[in-house]
Amino acid sequence: MEVVEDVVIVGAGISGLTTSLGLHRPGIRRLVLESFDSLRITGYGLSIWKNAWRALDAIGVGDYLRQQHVALLGGEYDVRCVKRNLLLAALASELPSGTIRFSSKLVSIEESGYLKLVHLADGTILKAKVLVGCDGVNSVVAKWLGFKKPVSSKRSAVRDLVLFLDPCDDKTVYWFFGWSPSSQEKQLEKSPAQLKQYILSKLGKVQDEVRAVIENTELDAFTSSPLRYGHPWELLWGNISKVNVCVAGDALHPMTPDIGQGGCAALEDGVVLARCLGEALLKNRRL
Repeated sequence: MEVVEDVVIVGAGISGLTTSLGLHRPGIRRLVLESFDSLRITGYGLSIWKNAWRALDAIGVGDYLRQQHVALLGGEYDVRCVKRNLLLAALASELPSGTIRFSSKLVSIEESGYLKLVHLADGTILKAKVLVGCDGVNSVVAKWLGFKKPVSSKRSAVRDLVLFLDPCDDKTVYWFFGWSPSSQEKQLEKSPAQLKQYILSKLGKVQDEVRAVIENTELDAFTSSPLRYGHPWELLWGNISKVNVCVAGDALHPMTPDIGQGGCAALEDGVVLARCLGEALLKNRRL
């Protein structure tokens, strides 16, 4: 018997897992496709602000994550630096076994009446009533919708978690270094040791504790990633959805880390999108 999925979510990142968990509550059948062979729980920290804590509370994992991370700003602000791996693991642990299909890389999308045919790299073809692209800045789904490629900010960032201080918890601190490398400085990206020394040389007159954070970071963490973003007006003027296809998270609104809202917005996307999809799909079932 041919199986048609109610919702296929591309990408098991923050927005993808949040959307899936939000749909799990009302009993909507969904499948999450992840191109890697396991959950990508490696990564860095991210600032979680009050808007994102509301989203995490809505899907039932807020209190658990608060217990794992110290508050940077308490009271009405409730700002914490959250380890990305713990966030993803917490979201995934609430999903039933089999929700995430690993080693499933989306390569193309085809229309078949109202359904969408989801073509994977291994030759598999899935049918979906709804397709949600949570597949990051290089989103295949966003490209299909006609989104422009994210533009370069002409800056890069080096990021890591270090076992030293306590902004994330009592043992780790999240740090990042943003820079606009010249053509000559970009050569440093090939040498982690040289990149580390370059960062240390740019710290200026900082406290010894701050310098020690960088010095205690292992060399394999010194990799530089380009920072890209999408122009906000493209969300207002573009097609962020097409019938039964849409995007969320970085696929929808890639942003630089300056305001600390990339992960927060992805969490909000997932909760709101799941609520809207759930209501629509449940309504159609009753018709």
